Amino acid sequence: MRKIDVNVKYLHEVWSENDLAYGTEYSAGLDLRACIDVDELEIGPGEKAAVPAGIAIEIKEPSVAAYVFSRSGLGTKEGLTVSQGVGVIDPDYRGEIKVSLLNTSGEVRRIKRGQRIAQLVFMPIFQAVLAPVDELGSTDRGAGGFGSTGKH
Repeated sequence: MRKIDVNVKYLHEVWSENDLAYGTEYSAGLDLRACIDVDELEIGPGEKAAVPAGIAIEIKEPSVAAYVFSRSGLGTKEGLTVSQGVGVIDPDYRGEIKVSLLNTSGEVRRIKRGQRIAQLVFMPIFQAVLAPVDELGSTDRGAGGFGSTGKH
């Protein structure tokens, strides 16, 4: 497994009681915690909340970005998911990471101070060199969109 250097700045006291660390030797993501100044935060059905993660990072490799993904248990059991699907932390961003949570359940959900709310995964990025053309190359699929390749 390839490792990269990342500097982390702790911005909230929640991190004095917890470590930003991988759960197991082969974990893909670091658990982000709710760094809120109240005991708990309520998120109503269909509502969103921007929850501070209490950290800022400096990715030392410009060809890597960090991605904020939902925690599978929180999404499956509680209906709390990252609102935009995946959050992207560019390698030149130095501000606090915030997690936008969406309550997809039909009930009010509560996030407790220090609770694990999302996971941070580091992956390589590529920037495209765009070439304007009049025509694109042809394929068997062509412009077939949603469901055009069948259900099987």
